[in-house]
Amino acid sequence: MKAVLALADGKYFIGKALGAIGEVTGEVVFNTSMTGYQEILTDPSYHGEIVTMTYPQIGNYGINPEDVESGQPFLSGFVVKESCPFPSNFRSEKSLDTYLKENNIVSIEGIDTRALVRHIRTVGAQTGIISSIDIDPDSLIAKAEKAPSIVGRDLVKEVTCDKPYQSTEGVWELGEGYADCCERPPLYKVVAYDFGIKRNILRNLTTLGCDITVVPATTPAEEVLKMEPDGVFLSNGPGDPEPLHYAQENIRYLLGKVPVFGICLGHQLLSIASGGSTYKLKFGHRGGNQPVLDYKRQQVEITAQNHGFAVDEKSLDDKVKVTHINLNDNTVEGIQHLSLPAFSVQYHPESSPGPHDSHYLFERFIEMMENHKRGTDHA
Repeated sequence: MKAVLALADGKYFIGKALGAIGEVTGEVVFNTSMTGYQEILTDPSYHGEIVTMTYPQIGNYGINPEDVESGQPFLSGFVVKESCPFPSNFRSEKSLDTYLKENNIVSIEGIDTRALVRHIRTVGAQTGIISSIDIDPDSLIAKAEKAPSIVGRDLVKEVTCDKPYQSTEGVWELGEGYADCCERPPLYKVVAYDFGIKRNILRNLTTLGCDITVVPATTPAEEVLKMEPDGVFLSNGPGDPEPLHYAQENIRYLLGKVPVFGICLGHQLLSIASGGSTYKLKFGHRGGNQPVLDYKRQQVEITAQNHGFAVDEKSLDDKVKVTHINLNDNTVEGIQHLSLPAFSVQYHPESSPGPHDSHYLFERFIEMMENHKRGTDHA
């Protein structure tokens, strides 16, 4: 069945329907990862976006029940050059097309993804539409023009959990699956704000000895402190951080009272709560090969990233220092508070998918909580 991807600027691509039949709108972005499509599909940070995979064949190792980062796919739509109908992997249980159909994800294949990505890199990410029920390009372009922008919208409330829950799953090991960490006594109590949290972040913290309570994004800071945590984690999540005033106020209240660690959207929110501001990138950073310099260690790490907004370095005052920088475009990739136990990074140290160069950041959070317990906080 024919399908069409149309952009708000009038560009369109004709391909074949993949996954569910229907019509969806979202911001059209691209991810450069060669693997990890299942984790990308289930990352809540992609809510509101139509994701294009730059690698030409997607689905070749199929779908399994372990490699998911949330309870369901959250992206608006999916774009690939070629979907593999006959996956081959000892863990595979179904094809990509079957999985997309089961989760009602409208997708398209068979278009020139190189041309699409080059166009996005030239003009910037923009609103688009995938349809397999209306294949008139002019009609779809008109719909894309009227669709809401991702800027200024609160997408977090659409992906956060409904009520608090405990996370006890450890990291995955071949042949053993995910470890159950309930049997050993935890060393640190952590409250994690769910702005669209990925499970592998929780797994890494749990494996290092954290007893984690995940709370909804709007949970008041006073309620968090009543839980008597050793630290508070600010998760990744979708969209624009600026309209999330409730999160910014909660973080301001928590600063200085408990150690704070943020990743991705959590990094942006911590920066805003510390006096900074953010801006929208032309086409964002999404993939598993972004080089980042850690000033403290004077080492370059290859990182997994997924964001369309960045912290404005010029907006940061003398309360914080920049700790990490993106070597491709010099955007801010990490900050640390100079007098309070709080730090954050823009990228994803939990990988899933991606390289493991940045796992030391979870240990840095553990060290910060231990120092706070001993009364020896230092920047």
